[in-house]
Amino acid sequence: MEIGSHSPSTRKTLPSSSQSLSKKPGGWRAIKYILGNESFEKLASISLVANITLYLRTKYNLSGIFLINTVTIWSGSTNLSSIAGAVVSDVYLGRFLTLLFGTIFTLLGMGAITLTAGIPELRPPPCVVGEYSKCIEPEKWQLAFLFTGLGLVALGAGGIRPCNIAFGADQFDTKTDKGRAQLESFFNWWYFSFTIALIIALTGVIYVQTNISWMIGYAIPTACLAISITTFLIGMHTYIYKTPQGTVFVDMAKVMAAAYRKRKTDLKSGDGIVFYNGVSEAESKSRKTIKADRFKFLDKAAVITDPSEVDAQNMPKNGWKLCSVQQVENLKCLFGIGPVWISGVGCFVVMDQQSTFGILQSIQMNRMLGKSFTIPPAWMGISSMVALSIWIFVYEQIYVKKFKKILKKADLRMTMQQRITTGIIMSILCMVVAGIVEIKRKELALRHNTLDSPLHVTALLPQFILSGLTEAFAAVTIMEFFTIQMPETMRSVAGSVFFLSLSIASYLSSFLVNVVHSVTKGRGDRAWLGGNDLNKNKLEYYYYFIASLGVLNLFYFTFFARKFVLCEEGGKDAACEGPGEDSGVHRAGVFLGYELDDLERKSPSNRT
Repeated sequence: MEIGSHSPSTRKTLPSSSQSLSKKPGGWRAIKYILGNESFEKLASISLVANITLYLRTKYNLSGIFLINTVTIWSGSTNLSSIAGAVVSDVYLGRFLTLLFGTIFTLLGMGAITLTAGIPELRPPPCVVGEYSKCIEPEKWQLAFLFTGLGLVALGAGGIRPCNIAFGADQFDTKTDKGRAQLESFFNWWYFSFTIALIIALTGVIYVQTNISWMIGYAIPTACLAISITTFLIGMHTYIYKTPQGTVFVDMAKVMAAAYRKRKTDLKSGDGIVFYNGVSEAESKSRKTIKADRFKFLDKAAVITDPSEVDAQNMPKNGWKLCSVQQVENLKCLFGIGPVWISGVGCFVVMDQQSTFGILQSIQMNRMLGKSFTIPPAWMGISSMVALSIWIFVYEQIYVKKFKKILKKADLRMTMQQRITTGIIMSILCMVVAGIVEIKRKELALRHNTLDSPLHVTALLPQFILSGLTEAFAAVTIMEFFTIQMPETMRSVAGSVFFLSLSIASYLSSFLVNVVHSVTKGRGDRAWLGGNDLNKNKLEYYYYFIASLGVLNLFYFTFFARKFVLCEEGGKDAACEGPGEDSGVHRAGVFLGYELDDLERKSPSNRT
């Protein structure tokens, strides 16, 4: 039995009174300023992230475990802060102010890092040329200044990442066909601007940083951020502003609190149980809300144990004691993606190794192209993105379209389970190949008695390409899975959960590095990690260790987590079918009252 009225969580957001006197605000008038802000901001942030390992290694003399910890923990904090930014935006400031403050914090952080590049006193003296062992460590106050700058960048990212796309989407009326078409076009232009910023940052700006001047290389993105803020503010009169209406994260906390308060409630008592449905009687008839037969302990949060829990309008008197069925089912959806989320973290750990140890390998290799050009180490990351882009093009334009005509099959697309499994396999191969290349790199360096191996840096291409394919298969699919698994009202949560998985992967990488270093140090030439010179380490053993964790991840996903993955419509393959309804796992196609074909119409057509 269910009763209810309108839940506070379903109230619509309304635009503020900020309106243009000459034309209706929003639409493409506003988007041109938002895209301008986004492009300059991405150019600045990518210019820092892509080359941070090399900068800390060559200018701050950081090495070994401390360098890896600094990069991975900072990267993890940058992703984790997006969840805090989403809460601040939805509950307090709104998307415009959160985005503006985020960009300002990023500007301050980039300004501080630019100062470290331009003022020698803010850095330790350079190492003796050709001898990594003769390096002076930075002073504590120098590190404090550097970490303050990196912290401001991480704080700014927390305001930018959850709000940039969402604020752009706010400018269109998606209740109309025209508005929906404009929104789809906006996503295409957003991805286009992101790609252009990526190309400029990973080629031109990084080349300036590595081969010309770090100060100029960081001054360029800092200036871009200043232009970004200016552009964003110029367009203020054109924006549609939506007032903050609360966040689904608060609803989740309420459900857990209410379920705990009522933990002694017996759900087996039958018809005497009354659930608070949270919708009007008319809306309840026109809308299905299916209660999932799993995580049933959370159902207690929606049980009315005392009539005094609701007021005369059937509204809860205390949202921390009584929640709607819809709020409960939203939290169940979040719990339901947990097993796949864990597999995703395992894949992202591999990708983290290439942005740290992969770059360190490239530093101690032959990077000459011709007689005078030196390949910047961070350019190796371009190969990962190129591999990802080529695979998506081949898959969408050749495999799906061409082979469908040749084989005369309606749909040849790989299922989500197949793509995630392939991504995990790619992650294992990436680590195995990286270990083999490291053995060869170190062997040649020791044979020639040189610090930098004669092995050319292009030998790293296979492992970076496999890292890109891991992202193409696993990361893209997991993001798609999160988006489809969540109801439309929780799509922003899907993005936050994805960033959280990236953050946890970075923290896990740092944890594994410290554990391995602690276990293997003190064994002379048997130490796996640590120190300034990779030639004295056993990095290949660490790579094989990560590969073994990938094998465990493959078994975990194959025999457990894959059962939680929704299958595409029409999937008749037995391997694609999860357990039955009695097991408590949603069958492919139906959850929270949404049919699968409805989900496919609502989900974005472009994967990013």
